[in-house]
Amino acid sequence: MEKVVITGSSGRIGRALHWRLAQEFEVIGLDLSPSSATSQIADIRDYDQLLRSFEGASTVFHSAALHAPHVGVASEKSFYEINVGATEKVCRAALESGVSQVVFTSTTALYGYANQAEGEAVWIDEETIPRPKTIYHQTKWEAEQILKSYSGQNLRVRIIRMSRCFPEPVQIMTVYRLHRGIDYRDVAEAHRAASKLSKDDFFETFVVSGKTPFLKSDVQGLFENPEFVIRERVPQLASEFDRRGWKFPRSIDRVYDSSHALLKLNWKSQRGYSEVIKQYDNEDFEVLHPF
Repeated sequence: MEKVVITGSSGRIGRALHWRLAQEFEVIGLDLSPSSATSQIADIRDYDQLLRSFEGASTVFHSAALHAPHVGVASEKSFYEINVGATEKVCRAALESGVSQVVFTSTTALYGYANQAEGEAVWIDEETIPRPKTIYHQTKWEAEQILKSYSGQNLRVRIIRMSRCFPEPVQIMTVYRLHRGIDYRDVAEAHRAASKLSKDDFFETFVVSGKTPFLKSDVQGLFENPEFVIRERVPQLASEFDRRGWKFPRSIDRVYDSSHALLKLNWKSQRGYSEVIKQYDNEDFEVLHPF
């Protein structure tokens, strides 16, 4: 059976990846924290450990990182050691071990200041130039540049810039699925789809977010009066808000466009706003109570 490796296998995306990939691969999970998805307790800053773990693997799914909640808690030095330095070690170890590709878990957060405009929502896709705001954004962006520099015939690289993907109040989470949020299971499927991409594609980047019902012509309306646009584009959700007494957002500042992933990977999110409401009604802890 083909062997793959997941770094950060005890994390939210790492666990989802393990569950999805274990159906068809021998999966080695690496993490400092033990979990049912982690088979080797390992520090990704340890190059020799990476070499041992990568031996015989075809693909490394690199999801280990410090994240936004670590900003202000972990030092900038730690962010650079883990998000940047360790990513370079992953690339070097992958090449030395004969790994053919790395699928990297990045984030739409790295767009930073590019997510902001005056008077209208910003339409974000792979052509949008990132403008990092925090050390988290900056180090993920620098990690992408390192991966790109290592990509080529001997190491194919796929970057997954995933949008917001963690528990939030239900009325926020449902709207986010329209323009800047995604289910962690859909993220895992996007990684899998990217790993199946043609060998002729040495480097590819994908924005991965919930399928948006909005159009580029909606950007001013989304910023000024999102309730009107939601009622027009997603009347079923508007009816749910009315029935449940939830408040509409006052403004929507960005839309993440995943059409490139649909075109290139034949991937699209399967769990939109209705899935969020279903989870909430089933008392799933993934969705929080409205405030």
